[in-house]
Amino acid sequence: MFHRLTLFDLSKEGKIAAIDKVMATADVPLQQSQQSTHANYTLQQWCWNSPTEEGAMECINKHETKYTLLLESIHEILSKQSTVDYVLQSSHQPIENIKLAVFDMDSTLIQAEVMDELAYAIGIGPQVALITARSMAGELDFEQSFRQRLALLKGFTTNQLATINQSLELMPGAQQLMQGLQERGVYCAILSGGFSYFADRLALRLGMQEAFSNPLEEVEGKLTGQVTGPVLDASSKVELMYQLQKSLGLSIHQCLAVGDGANDLPMLNTAGLGVAFHGKPLVRQQAPHQLNQVDLDALLHLV
Repeated sequence: MFHRLTLFDLSKEGKIAAIDKVMATADVPLQQSQQSTHANYTLQQWCWNSPTEEGAMECINKHETKYTLLLESIHEILSKQSTVDYVLQSSHQPIENIKLAVFDMDSTLIQAEVMDELAYAIGIGPQVALITARSMAGELDFEQSFRQRLALLKGFTTNQLATINQSLELMPGAQQLMQGLQERGVYCAILSGGFSYFADRLALRLGMQEAFSNPLEEVEGKLTGQVTGPVLDASSKVELMYQLQKSLGLSIHQCLAVGDGANDLPMLNTAGLGVAFHGKPLVRQQAPHQLNQVDLDALLHLV
């Protein structure tokens, strides 16, 4: 097995030293251990292999037990820390470089839920925001809640869409992340259950390659409260990710998926590297990995 632990330590309490001690106690055959200091955190990354294919079966089992206990110890130490983010990857194959990155939009690349912003603009913000929160927490069916909220926006003018779009703020680190991914030759796409009016413009703003979302239906400059075509939901995100992966000639292990809501969980659990970024409680529980303290550009250390 191949393992890589990436630790983002925002504290001054020596969490890195604690992990080094665990590694030394377990006599881990480290292939790489490197540290760097950044504006808001200290980064430490450890890489090692645990033998599972060589020697007698009893030796293999002994090693597997040893490294299973090591991984459990690492999780136990780090999961209790509020000033630490970490990603612990394990794979039967060497961990591949990421070449496709797909992102949710709302509350992931931008600091807002667009539908809520539209609702606040016409005075029904609290009503719609409550439905949004329950949907993202996995308490409501996504498509049903989406159509329910969208219907309340009937009559919204397309001129108002431009005003809302101009007010949207990027998530901290988003611009730096996309610049870094482009420099590394990573194909970047938005897979959003939101609206294409905003997703298309955001992809252009960030220099991303594609955006997939829900086109708003409009008549005579006003929203009808419906979308044109099927709603892009959780299963659609997975299908689109597979389509992109295959069209680029990549393996799914070369794909990074990032999101925060319940409708992102299927793609997070399908991608080679799925990261819940500032995820909702349910998402933090069920996603393979999570980042809750650092900015988006910290993802560059994982690709």
